[in-house]
Amino acid sequence: MHSDAYTFRFAAIVTIICSVLLAGAATLLKPRQVENQKLDMRKNILIAVHIKPEQGRSFSRKQINKLFAKYIREYVVNREGQTVKGIHPDNLNPEKEKNLFPLYKKIDNGKVTAYIIPVSGKGLWSTIYGYLALKPDCNTIEGITFYRSGETPGLGAEISKKWFSDNFIGKKILDKEGKLVSITVIKGKVADKCTPEEALHSVDGVSGATLTGRGVTRFLKSELEKYEPFFKKVRVNQGGA
Repeated sequence: MHSDAYTFRFAAIVTIICSVLLAGAATLLKPRQVENQKLDMRKNILIAVHIKPEQGRSFSRKQINKLFAKYIREYVVNREGQTVKGIHPDNLNPEKEKNLFPLYKKIDNGKVTAYIIPVSGKGLWSTIYGYLALKPDCNTIEGITFYRSGETPGLGAEISKKWFSDNFIGKKILDKEGKLVSITVIKGKVADKCTPEEALHSVDGVSGATLTGRGVTRFLKSELEKYEPFFKKVRVNQGGA
């Protein structure tokens, strides 16, 4: 029989070898993981502005990159609403550069047809990530996508479904005085609970997921407030940034 010391040494050696192998695998796979995250980001930006693959094709890696390059332009803006040159969104460090924000424009036939911003915040159980697209008036929602969360399946996780995101299309983020009010996810149905004015800024909630809806309401307004100085400039220029 082997001594206890031998057993401990053997276990330690096996643990070290496994740790080295895992660390090596993580290092080798890191570039691929980063690329997949970038691809997922691009796909969801395209979805937010209703860009689909060419007829008969799927959202393949090649198609995503091709459509993104054709229609989307990438920028960085600051809290004063100014476009910051010389910095790419991919190079932003959210922890260090808290006053700089990525922004995307959809360009069609040489014209800006949508502005897209990342949105994220706490739901009930997790951080929810998505993209919100506004029409050139920087008031009307063109589309939205929630593509990553750890909310409860069948309840809060329903926010990632098309039926929920479609509720946002055509809604307004400004009230009739031009003040940012964002969008409220209500408990129940807009048709049953809201006045015509309120309905412009509200969407149906998910049954049984009130707290997730409240989280979405909170972080949408918080994210829009960051970009409001930029959007104000666009509005003053009547749709030209």
